[in-house]
Amino acid sequence: MSRNGIPTTTFGRTGLEVTKLGYGAMEVRGTRIWGGRPVADEEADTILNAVLDSGINFIDTANDYGRSEEYIGRYISHRRSEFVLATKCGCTVVHRDEHTDDTPHVWTRENLFRGLHESLERMKTDYVDLMQLHNPSVEQTESGELVEALTAMKEQGKARFIGISSTEPHLDTYISWGVFDAFQIPYSALERVHEASIQLAARAGAGVILRGGVARGEPGEGLGNEDRWKVWNAANLDELLDEGETRTQFLLRFTNTHPGMHTNIVGTKNPAHLNENVVAAAKGPLSDEVYAEAKRRLDLA
Repeated sequence: MSRNGIPTTTFGRTGLEVTKLGYGAMEVRGTRIWGGRPVADEEADTILNAVLDSGINFIDTANDYGRSEEYIGRYISHRRSEFVLATKCGCTVVHRDEHTDDTPHVWTRENLFRGLHESLERMKTDYVDLMQLHNPSVEQTESGELVEALTAMKEQGKARFIGISSTEPHLDTYISWGVFDAFQIPYSALERVHEASIQLAARAGAGVILRGGVARGEPGEGLGNEDRWKVWNAANLDELLDEGETRTQFLLRFTNTHPGMHTNIVGTKNPAHLNENVVAAAKGPLSDEVYAEAKRRLDLA
């Protein structure tokens, strides 16, 4: 199945139908957190509505992503029925007048619910489809009884499903618990640490969200790290590009070829870049031969 040509799939045991290309709304956070770029109100309005107009139906944000939730509420809350909305909790408040690269998390039930209610108010909605813990350690999750807090949100109807954004060394433990409906995991051709864990999560029946799937775009064209992108040259991946295909489009298709993924959240505030991503997603996964060859070269690199 597809939406406007973008392939869709069932998001694990949630039963939600999601586009394999999602939107990472961190890119409309503004300048006051984590080196974000300036975003004018009209830019946020344009890109968020363009995302939905393109057919993308999965949007991911977080309580500490600057103005991201505010913009979602202001510009697309009237289209709430058109998209699956995921956010995160555990974050602390970042005020508009603060410039910071530090958003400490507080792993208590009280702070999780504070974030939930603030997020609902900002996004002008009564519920989120997915509430995710924002990368706590296993020890923090256990000592703060965070799963119990998420379960209470679900029971109250304020979160339809619960998940976690996580990495190793904690990720496989969380998967083994069997309590999370979804996992958000960093992965791309240039960052394959969690390749096996993605499949493990999918086999457990969870929905799998991949972030960093285009490694933030090629340096000079996007915001990618040059050291990370050296792997591309070492693996001679240019030889595998289709005619007219960009490196970023190839990375997106590589990520979308992983058999365990359900949606790949890619952020941008540029409508032209959004369109390039949509074109790549609509083209579908890499062929079995190209995918195997890419992995072989990356392993050698």
